[in-house]
Order: sequence, then structure tokens, then C-alpha cells
Amino acid sequence: MSMNKLEKQIKLIALDMDGTLLTSDEKVTERTHKAIQQAMEKGVHVVISTGRWLGSCYPYAESLGLQSYLVTSNGGEIWTMEKELIERHTVDPVLMEKLWDLGKRYDMGCWMIATDAVWRGERPNEFSKHEWLKVGFDSHFPSNLEKFMQELSYFDELELTNSQPHNVEVNPKGVHKGSALSKVCEKLGITMDEVMAAGDSLNDMKMIQQSGLGIAMGNGQEAIKKAADFETDTNDDDGVAKAIERFVLD
Repeated sequence: MSMNKLEKQIKLIALDMDGTLLTSDEKVTERTHKAIQQAMEKGVHVVISTGRWLGSCYPYAESLGLQSYLVTSNGGEIWTMEKELIERHTVDPVLMEKLWDLGKRYDMGCWMIATDAVWRGERPNEFSKHEWLKVGFDSHFPSNLEKFMQELSYFDELELTNSQPHNVEVNPKGVHKGSALSKVCEKLGITMDEVMAAGDSLNDMKMIQQSGLGIAMGNGQEAIKKAADFETDTNDDDGVAKAIERFVLD
């Protein structure tokens, strides 16, 4: 990593949740909690940037005392901590139904996030009655996943990532954590160059590539480690705390 990467002043820390901020049992360690507090005391913004929907990430943001923005559903929405919606990108309901049917054909597990509810393994009666943010599919049969991914590649209007090696997550084209963070930076009057982003999966790729300092978790997927500027420890070994201590608090 070049010296100028190390010399950058970090003004915003963007953190993925699962596999990054959270341990395997979905906790924030004491050391990570403390590092985040100290960063905020220095005037650094801390933003959760997650594939989760607002309801399942807000309690963590609240318990950490975060003051800034929340990027949810892989960039599908941006919220303030006062739960004011800043931006929303939705998937066409007709397309959602097509994707659901395709998933069934390949025997994929499925979860779908709408603005009003989350479905797991089942579908609503009418897709058109909901605003859709994201859909995810998983399979522990690599050949099924591969064939399904091949089918998805024919849809031009999709942004495809994953949050685990055995799944695929679908957002509208151009909607990802990187684009959402760029919008957050505009709001705060800073640049992506002043962001440190940490993550472990392909849905973190764009924010890691586009940030001034990209941090891969020790438990991260190989592609993320290759794209990052620095690899920290795992999510169960205070990886986020160690990165904050080294690059923000030092």
C-alpha cells in the first residue's frame, strides 16, 4: 500500500454489517464499540452500509450511538438516524415476479425485501402491491447457482452481487453501496477519497474500490482481499476495531 494511502485523513468510516462489523453470533465486540466511539469523538462520521433492510440494522446503529446516515439494502435506500428517507431505488414488480419464477425453476432459496415487509421462501399474492428494494437467492448446489447466475446475466437492468459465496443478491442496475456512499459524501461535503470502507463480500466491492482506503476482512472473499488496500483481522477477531485504530485513531 502506497504512503499516500496511509497519509489520507479519513473523515468517514463505512462498515458492512454481517461478516464485518458483527461477529459470527451477530454481536459488536467491546473493542469495536470503543473504536467507533473514539472515531466519532474525533469528528469522523461512521456509516453502516449493509444489505440488510432498515428494521434489522437500525437497532445496531442506535446502540452504537451513530449520528450520520444508514445505507441499507445494498444502497437501495439511504436513511438518516432520524429515519428520514434520503433516497430509494426500487425493482420493477413485473421483474420481481420473473426473478421469483426463475429462482423456483432452479430450486433456489429466496428472500425479498420490500419497503413494507420481508419475505423468506414465499411470495406475496400480488407483487404490484409492494415497492421492491432487493431480492436474494441462495443454493448449496454450486451447479444450480451457476446455471441460475447464467440466466440472470441476460437481464441488463440488474446489479448482481453476493453477501456469501453461495448466494446472489439483486438490485437495480447502478445501485450499490459505492453509489449510495457517494451520495452520503455529497451530503456531508466530503469526497470518497476521505472514506475508509470495510467489508467481506461482493456487495462491498464497489465501496471498497471507490473509497480512499478499502479494507478487506480477514474472513472476506478472495476477490475482496485482492481489491482492497489493506487486509485486517477477521470479524471474530476485532478486525474492524484494528483497522480503525490503525488508520483513524493512530
